[in-house]
Amino acid sequence: MLLVNTIRENFEQVLEGLQKRNFPHAEAALHQVLELDKKRKETQTERDNLQAESNSIAKEIGMLMKSGKKEEAEKIKSRTSEIKSQVKLLEDAYNNIEEDLKQILYTLPNVPHYSVPKGKSADDNEIVLEHGSIPELHADKLPHWELIKKYDIIDFDLGVKIAGAGFPVYKGRGARLQRALINFFLDEAMKAGYIEVQPPILVNEDSGYGTGQLPDKEGQMYEATADKLYLIPTAEVPITNMYRDVILNEAEFPIKNVGYTPCFRREAGSWGAHVRGLNRLHQFDKVEIVQIVHPDRSYDALEDMSSYVQGLLQKLELPYRVLRLCGGDMGFTSALTYDMEVYSAAQERWLEVSSVSNFETYQANRLKLRFKGEDKKTQLAHTLNGSALALPRIVASILENNQTEDGIKMPKVLVPYLGFDMI
Repeated sequence: MLLVNTIRENFEQVLEGLQKRNFPHAEAALHQVLELDKKRKETQTERDNLQAESNSIAKEIGMLMKSGKKEEAEKIKSRTSEIKSQVKLLEDAYNNIEEDLKQILYTLPNVPHYSVPKGKSADDNEIVLEHGSIPELHADKLPHWELIKKYDIIDFDLGVKIAGAGFPVYKGRGARLQRALINFFLDEAMKAGYIEVQPPILVNEDSGYGTGQLPDKEGQMYEATADKLYLIPTAEVPITNMYRDVILNEAEFPIKNVGYTPCFRREAGSWGAHVRGLNRLHQFDKVEIVQIVHPDRSYDALEDMSSYVQGLLQKLELPYRVLRLCGGDMGFTSALTYDMEVYSAAQERWLEVSSVSNFETYQANRLKLRFKGEDKKTQLAHTLNGSALALPRIVASILENNQTEDGIKMPKVLVPYLGFDMI
């Protein structure tokens, strides 16, 4: 959530950032924020003045009573009652204004970092680098949705029977490949200094608001309506919310957590090959890395996280590229996002497998996630997260890029986890 002080002190910069995102009616919304903040302050001042008057009268009544001037004391008591009524009305008005202000701030996305390119869609994203060679496959190459049938390792029809479209059943070596990837990703993260956590996969409303999934994405999440709980779209939500309403010490930075969870998303999709098979699912597995850092070091942390995810892709021997997302393609809460895409040789296109983002203070402001520095002053921390990695498209790329006429070769780094080198 944007800070009102930031909007007031850097109005043109914030406006330019929201326009870079193609956010509609940005200027009107920002002016509305400042107007509500002004009304809030005026209401608070009026309330405080009345409260001060009430306190002064209370002292005067006490002195009159001590002096035996009971009648004079009774005369001014009526003013105290009037003030109490006025204060109550002002408190209600203040709370209403504050709620209106909060609801408008919830609708405003984060301001992009200066390096974010302008653009309206994924076509305008900036390619930062490419790594690896595109594999040359044999003439009878198959997309992964055909390979999984041929080798009987993932069953979509069985998933439809049990739950519905977008809920595959992993079988035999397909299930072992899932488990191997999860364990490999967790082990690598711990080697890089991340602390493993196993969070709940259901979260409450406060958690959804804390990381920005609510109120922006409630239509994309599965909701357990009887209990007002949501199935998580990513482990970012519960892991980051571990630090909601917490004041940290600067010496604790950087805080680095990693967690594996299943993830659930309702918006799985349109029709066509681009969402076929494992390309887009309602339920999928993902390992997530989360960092909480000092504001001065968050962009160094972002580059480190990007390099770390690239290292995983290199170890899996997958060709990939890194994109800097444009203003129109960024997530609502992000200030800067890198997407990592792997090349799928059978589909002959790039598949997104990871996003690594810096949220600056946007989530921390919602979470009231603060820290104390050496000067003992309290300020907001910066939060970051990244997929390290999401499994479905990684599995799709491994299957497609490594297919031979004799079977599918497994990346060498996974063989100790799998117990086999070929499907």
